[in-house]
Amino acid sequence: MNVDYKKNNDMDEKWKKRISLLMGTVFLICIFLGWCLFDKSVLNHQKYKALADNQHFVRKEVTSHRGKILAQDFTSDDFIQLATNIEKYNVNVVPKNVKDAHNVASKLASVLDISESEIFDKINNDQLYIPPLKKRVDKKLADKIVELKLTGVVITSEDVRYYPENDLASHILGFVNFDADGKYGVEGYYDEQLKGEGGIVAGFKDTHGKLISVDISEEMKNGSDLLLTIDSNVQYIAQQKAKVAKEKYAADAVSIIIVNPENGAVIAMAADSTYDPNKFNEVAKKHGQNLFNNPLISNTWEPGSIFKPVVMGAAINAGKVQPDTEEKFGNMVVVQGYEIHTAEDEAFGRETMTQVLENSDNVAMVWVADKIGNEQMYQYFEKFGFGQKTNVDLEAEAQGSLLDVKKWRDIHRATMSFGQGIAVTPLQLVMAYSTIANNGRLIKPYIIDKIIKPDGKEIETEMKIIDEQVISEDTANKLKDMLVSVIEKGHGHNAAVERYKVAGKTGTSQIPDEHGGYKENEFIHSFGGFFPAYNPKFAMIVRLDKPKNAEFAAGSAAPVFADMAKWLLQYYEIMPDK
Repeated sequence: MNVDYKKNNDMDEKWKKRISLLMGTVFLICIFLGWCLFDKSVLNHQKYKALADNQHFVRKEVTSHRGKILAQDFTSDDFIQLATNIEKYNVNVVPKNVKDAHNVASKLASVLDISESEIFDKINNDQLYIPPLKKRVDKKLADKIVELKLTGVVITSEDVRYYPENDLASHILGFVNFDADGKYGVEGYYDEQLKGEGGIVAGFKDTHGKLISVDISEEMKNGSDLLLTIDSNVQYIAQQKAKVAKEKYAADAVSIIIVNPENGAVIAMAADSTYDPNKFNEVAKKHGQNLFNNPLISNTWEPGSIFKPVVMGAAINAGKVQPDTEEKFGNMVVVQGYEIHTAEDEAFGRETMTQVLENSDNVAMVWVADKIGNEQMYQYFEKFGFGQKTNVDLEAEAQGSLLDVKKWRDIHRATMSFGQGIAVTPLQLVMAYSTIANNGRLIKPYIIDKIIKPDGKEIETEMKIIDEQVISEDTANKLKDMLVSVIEKGHGHNAAVERYKVAGKTGTSQIPDEHGGYKENEFIHSFGGFFPAYNPKFAMIVRLDKPKNAEFAAGSAAPVFADMAKWLLQYYEIMPDK
């Protein structure tokens, strides 16, 4: 019995020690946990609160939708979308999450236009991010990749600029690059208005990642829509006629610009060399950046005889000559040792100033310029807007070239009288013709008719007169008569439109040689005018670079002008005035 009692006593002691040890351990754990709790809740409260917030707080930027670009359509009440947005998809890979790089590369190569080896080289690493394998793929292809169920492959969506009419008005529109920045044309000039402003949503999320409360909210503002002054049908026809003319006359390039001389609204800017803004990156690789420049506002040239009405208008307005002023002229004149001849080296004899324009007499124009003098002639050139930008609302406009009057010699004045030694853009020149058509007032050209805010509010463009009266209304009317006579009796007869009065002038200009002088047997043909002559609705410039199948503009630019004019008068249902 004593032995049994001793054994029981020893067991009790062991249990007491174990319980004491357990209680001590629990006590120490409680002290440790209490200390941790005290540390986190009191001593380092702010630090751990921030860490917790970071786990549950989410901040997300909300991208605004870029505004549309719309064109007019005279035949319909609806507008034509030239630029809008569509959803596209990027193919992303997170290399660190890829389990079998060979398998992923093989399967992606089967649906993407990328080699398996190229994909493998990009994804065979432990990086968390690499640039998208393919950007802006369509939904069909994106869905196909999703169906492959490849670990580490992620499809993300984005709004992408889309041009439904492809190359229509591409030089006017410009494009939006991969960084969502507008470049060239309207996209570049109005980039800020089109973009709008992105928003921010910030708040707390639950364990499943769902937003359960909003702490900060900055409202996203979509971009404004832009309504162009361009008529989509006119633009299309002008582009087609430019392409036909290029082939017919074997020209290097053809361009056509049409404006409303009453208010400066641009109706069409067309060139044979267009591009598809949807494929701007491919275009840049194949043709370079120069193709993106709008030739109607970026390309300058020495205009030749098409410039003579400007000089004649200055002379009439300054009281130096009148349309019926007569003088006798030979086939050539010498100025500071330089011989200046008529185009075909023909002496026209006694001519009125009207006949000078009809015959496009260079020698007579030198005489007219002498009457005006350097200072006054330069002032009129400036008033007509030459040597300076028109400030049309498009990117990449050139200002042309007008030599400072202090550097003028007699030969400069002489050559400028028939459009050499001065460089202009088609837009500058068409606005000069618009000035004559618009009773002597120079107006600022514009390409945006309305800015339509996201809330529907419309901001209309107002006509802006740059110079109240460049030439008097009386001078403008005299010039109109003279330019109508050029069509009916002079070199411009191929620009005539049956049953309508047309005012205009031809230009066959030499091309400067980079080594000095002018190139042999290379010319730029042009025709400028407006119609109907005494109630002008349209002013237009047609330009052909280096045509091979016509000697003078009368046989190339003039008939293209007439063809386009006839179509415009029928399209807008303008009543005959003849």
